[in-house]
Amino acid sequence: MSRTVKSKKLYDRAKRVLPAGVSYFLRYMDPYPFYTARAIGSKLYDVDGNEYLDFWIGHYALILGHSPPKVVREVKKQLDKGSHYGTAHELEIALAEQVAKMVPAAQMIRFTNSGTEAVMYATRLARAVTRRDCVGKFEGGWHGGYDALHVAVKQPFDIAESGGLTKGALQDTVILPYNKIEPIRKIIRTKKLAAVFVEPVMVSGGCIPAKGGFLEELKELCTENSTLLVFDEIITGFRLAPGGAQQLLGVKPDITVFGKILGGGFPIGAVGASRKIMEHMNPLVYQRPNFAFHGGTFTANPITMTAGLATLKALEDGRLINRMNKQADHLRRQLGDVFERGNMDVQVTGLGSLWHTHFSKEKIEEPNAVARADKEKLTRYHMHLMEKGVFFLPGKAGALSAAHSKADLEKLMSETESYTRTA
Repeated sequence: MSRTVKSKKLYDRAKRVLPAGVSYFLRYMDPYPFYTARAIGSKLYDVDGNEYLDFWIGHYALILGHSPPKVVREVKKQLDKGSHYGTAHELEIALAEQVAKMVPAAQMIRFTNSGTEAVMYATRLARAVTRRDCVGKFEGGWHGGYDALHVAVKQPFDIAESGGLTKGALQDTVILPYNKIEPIRKIIRTKKLAAVFVEPVMVSGGCIPAKGGFLEELKELCTENSTLLVFDEIITGFRLAPGGAQQLLGVKPDITVFGKILGGGFPIGAVGASRKIMEHMNPLVYQRPNFAFHGGTFTANPITMTAGLATLKALEDGRLINRMNKQADHLRRQLGDVFERGNMDVQVTGLGSLWHTHFSKEKIEEPNAVARADKEKLTRYHMHLMEKGVFFLPGKAGALSAAHSKADLEKLMSETESYTRTA
């Protein structure tokens, strides 16, 4: 608190006009959040002049780091041409072509302004294609704030995630156990689901990768029962591989939802699928009530399209992504060794350039194991790091960006070691 006097004053102001003093409660910290003044590369700088090495990296969206020069240059050029047209323009074609090139399962694309919107429209699309109502989602899975999928996110799973969620909104949602294929078989065979939504790596739920064979069997099961498999690649898309988790893991979904990295630092979401599926969004092909409506004032705005295209071009050849994946593989091993030397029971989970730490003796393979881990110890660890200038959103997973240096990773290791000596 002594280092963040200006942040405290800003928080006192914020509480008068923003519920809980923040625009997203995820960003709240006890006793108050620090307020960022600027960001560059792998660093955040708060209004009090403190520097933070950032592993939260914009909700995992900023894979090139904060304010990457190439993206900034392209956006500045586009600003002189206009920030929002409200008409069709070439940039939306170019970014859609780039996505289709990198993610073969997404032959056609529609853009949205957030991941939540992408999930909402993907749900509607799946129902329109299959003419079924029910959709499946997994315990611990996070798919944004859309009513139908805003359920069973946190333990206890039987308590509503929010007020205002009606029984009608949730009655067609079926909850599935993650990484356990056998109980899913009966559910999918009897419920006639329109779609199953799954994160190939359950990031917000604990950074838990799908077990070997799980996604393959899930895909086969969905195909056998005419259920569409939807990969939520809002976090993993363009991070684990140029073509996302589906490329890295070798499983092709029917529909993919994107967000975060795709926008190059600006708001975005997208739905992608085969031409046959996506044409259900085309009212020139399917008329009411058989087409799946999609729209939005700022969809495919030229600023986001410009930033997204510059970002995907930087990631297309896979070199940056492969480097980060190798760095994170080493990082996960190092973290495990540091905690073991400190006689702490910690499980380090993750895949690619994503990782999480769980203070638990138990192997973490599903969200119930995450819930049993010691959250207070995790928060203390993250707060210790923050005091030392290393920022994780308390309790959340970390991610690498191309801007993180060897020295940045060494600092994370040294401050983790200092925590094990003092905890």
